[in-house]
Amino acid sequence: MTEPAANDILVRFRNVQKSYDGESLIVKNLHLDIRKGEFLTLLGPSGSGKTTSLMMLAGFETPTAGEILLGEKSLNRVPPHKRNIGMVFQNYALFPHMTVTENLAFPLKVRKLDKTDIAERVRRVLAMVQLEKFANRYPGQMSGGQQQRVALARALVFEPQLVLMDEPLGALDKQLREHMQIEIKHLHERLGVTVVYVTHDQSEALTMSDRVAVFHQGEIQQIDTPEGLYEHPRNTFVANFIGENNRLNGRLVTRQGEHCTVALDSGEHIHAIAIHDASPGQPVSLSIRPERVRLGDADGTRHNCFSGRVREFIYLGDHVRIRLETCGNTNFIVKQPIAHLDASLAVGDVIPLAWHTEHVRALDPIAATE
Repeated sequence: MTEPAANDILVRFRNVQKSYDGESLIVKNLHLDIRKGEFLTLLGPSGSGKTTSLMMLAGFETPTAGEILLGEKSLNRVPPHKRNIGMVFQNYALFPHMTVTENLAFPLKVRKLDKTDIAERVRRVLAMVQLEKFANRYPGQMSGGQQQRVALARALVFEPQLVLMDEPLGALDKQLREHMQIEIKHLHERLGVTVVYVTHDQSEALTMSDRVAVFHQGEIQQIDTPEGLYEHPRNTFVANFIGENNRLNGRLVTRQGEHCTVALDSGEHIHAIAIHDASPGQPVSLSIRPERVRLGDADGTRHNCFSGRVREFIYLGDHVRIRLETCGNTNFIVKQPIAHLDASLAVGDVIPLAWHTEHVRALDPIAATE
């Protein structure tokens, strides 16, 4: 991936730290460039520092150390209302006593725009989120999805260069949430505004983002495209947090360039791509995605051919998750599309399975506490 030119960067975090008690750091030495026009998602479990980072950018939290720049201007001493940043919260934060039109006009009145300009901008943004018919309704008369559209429109109405979204779809049901994900993604593509989005939902991050920054314990573990994170995780935390992952523990035997051989605790030898910088004899954790494992015919695979005992079938409509016992792991998952499933397969059957070397990655070992 080519590095962006300096004038393509809208936001810079430079060695930003945040502590609430003066001892433990919620955010540790955050160094992050956010590009103009991109949709960047901050993804991670609770307490990983993603929301705190967003709140420091919004101005609702103050960095303990370091600097945040918007364009070439330091934001450290700029109050939230003077940052020209749009904000969308999970709880909508709409004024209940104001109509939709009045809610959308509010940020424009604060900025002292004239009535004609306000009316035109409100009309335009209502059309953008397809809520023209709801202009005179109050938030309490609307569904959660409609209220979230109003909140989105309010964040966009004053044409900010940056929009921050903090778990904006968390309160919606699954179907509506998935629909809104696509709506927000298309809106971003049309407007070209820079969006920084916070979620703990990995599928949401993969669906919507140009890039995703994965947070853990106050640090970015990896920042990459959705495909890059899923197919090329740089460490075990990312491999386990993004998508489903089969993990096998072993020790490095040999390494030649990017390829290595790993001896499992159960005795098997596996050929893998070496990511973790381990020496022979040191522990590593292997990562294999369930959809990369082939059952039955090994299809000419020279390495990584084993057998597994079927323990369970989990039916999920378009595919089946098959739980196997193999390579010392009793919880090894293989995903099979329904169309490719052998109908005669039964619990207790022992079947051949295989995967290509390039689909297994030797990563850092898992700590005993994990």
